[in-house]
Parts: sequence; structure tokens; C-alpha cells
Amino acid sequence: MTTVLICDDRRSVREGLTRVMSAVPGVSRIDCVAHGDELLARYSRQPVDVVLVGTQRAVPTGVEATRRLVSANPQANVIVFGAPDDAGSIAAAIAGGARGYLRWDASRPELVAALAHTLASTSVPAPRQPSDPGVQLTERELQVLRGMSQGKSNGQIGRELYLSEDTVKTHARRLFRKLGVRDRAQAVAHGFRRGLVS
Repeated sequence: MTTVLICDDRRSVREGLTRVMSAVPGVSRIDCVAHGDELLARYSRQPVDVVLVGTQRAVPTGVEATRRLVSANPQANVIVFGAPDDAGSIAAAIAGGARGYLRWDASRPELVAALAHTLASTSVPAPRQPSDPGVQLTERELQVLRGMSQGKSNGQIGRELYLSEDTVKTHARRLFRKLGVRDRAQAVAHGFRRGLVS
């Protein structure tokens, strides 16, 4: 049986994740905390199999909680939740030691399936691999990926690179296809894992 600890400062999020997790077979206990300090104290008193940490754009609490927990407990299996367009927070959490992430906007069946897989393997399934593992991104695609990793919008990236927003979107779609990912957050996480961004 699996134990889960949810950390998010929003009560509605904690309650929603608790409902979803209670639908995953094999989960024996679900606890919730609101802040990073509570997370560290609870985990050190009673370690769990999986820790779910919520992230929010421009609010470093989830990222910081992840970093502190993994630093103190390298064996902790942390999965972060975040908005699909909040690549910066997700990438920072993964760089801080999270094993993976799930999108807030995932459908309930997708969320339950991903969590069940995570609980079975203690790691989030990697994004599907490109058909050619040796595929290389162009310099422009790397520039777009770096901009995404800094949390910049397509418009901001375009202004910095002297490109139209549509051209940035085209480069983004190409790099998504090459990396085998679906969205900005997955692209940035994959980029961090492969050392394409830092």
C-alpha cells in the first residue's frame, strides 16, 4: 500500500488532489500540508512513498519546498504539479530534484493513470522519445527553448530574437516534435534533463 503527502498552500488544490488520489488503487494514506516547513517536518517524522507539490507562476514556495525536501531527503519521490505554460516553475522544481511533473489541466483519467503509474514505478513516465534519439535542435530552436525555460512568453522571445510571435510558435512546434513532447513545460523539463538548458 502506498502513502502520499500533498503540499500546496491552496486548500481547494489539496482537497482536489486528495479526491483524485483516493481514486488511485493501492493508496492507503493521503496526508496534506500547506507549506514547505510543514512538509519537511511531516516527511522527517513519517516518510511517504510519493510527495505531490503544487507550483504557481511567480510564487517560489512550491519550487523552494521541493528543493529543501530533496536536499534533506534525497530518496524523496517528489512530483510537482503546475500549469502547462509555467515552464519556469516546473523546470526549476525538476532542477531542484523533483522526479517529474503533472499538468494541472490534465483530464481526470489522465491524472489518475499518471499517478497510478508514478506510484507503481516511483517515477513519472518520461515524455515519449523522439524517433531518432540523435536528433539535434537548431540554434534558433535552442534559443526558443532557453526563452521558455526562463518563463518568457512567445511574444517576449520573439522581441528578443527579432522574430514574429508566429515564427516563435513555429520553432516551438518543431522543437516539441523533435523532443517528443506536448507542451512548453515538458519541453523545458526535457531540456533540463538533456542538458540543453541550465
